[in-house]
Amino acid sequence: MSTHPRGVVTAVLQSQLVKRFDTSADLLAKASHGSQPADRVLYALSQAANHSLLWHSINAIDAITASPSRRRRALRRSAIIAIEQAVINGPVKLIAKRERPEEKENHPHQLRSPQTTSFPSGHASAAACAATLLSEDLGMAPLWWTLAAAVSWSRIHVGVHHASDVVAGMIAGRTIARTAQRFWPSRS
Repeated sequence: MSTHPRGVVTAVLQSQLVKRFDTSADLLAKASHGSQPADRVLYALSQAANHSLLWHSINAIDAITASPSRRRRALRRSAIIAIEQAVINGPVKLIAKRERPEEKENHPHQLRSPQTTSFPSGHASAAACAATLLSEDLGMAPLWWTLAAAVSWSRIHVGVHHASDVVAGMIAGRTIARTAQRFWPSRS
């Protein structure tokens, strides 16, 4: 096995264990394809989370409606998410260069075609980063993590990510958020 990061990542992603995991998740996702409620919600979530707009919108609402200290925390969250996305969608995706799953022939709802490679999922990374930061600042962790999980699953449902991309994205997003919390702590 190569010791170059790209070789290591490629070897792991091509392992039988990861392939079986991805196939199992694809089969689970296919079970809900064609369900109008599932398609409507999951395509909408996937679209809403493009460019982290969902998370920046939550932060903007908090900044507009809250105290000056909460406003600063909301701006901090958006800055951290922007940095996280630049890292994940830039150098990290260049390491793996994993191709996306075969594109579905017809999508029942609007879907922006991704412009980057598949691994790791930027949507899942932003979701986990945002859920970590929102939970720290606002509490209500079950709400934020449920929303993060739904956004992440939406990427598998709409067929633009492998499940392993999503898991890696969530781990990366959580790790970046925890690192940011250490070096740029939230102040009351």
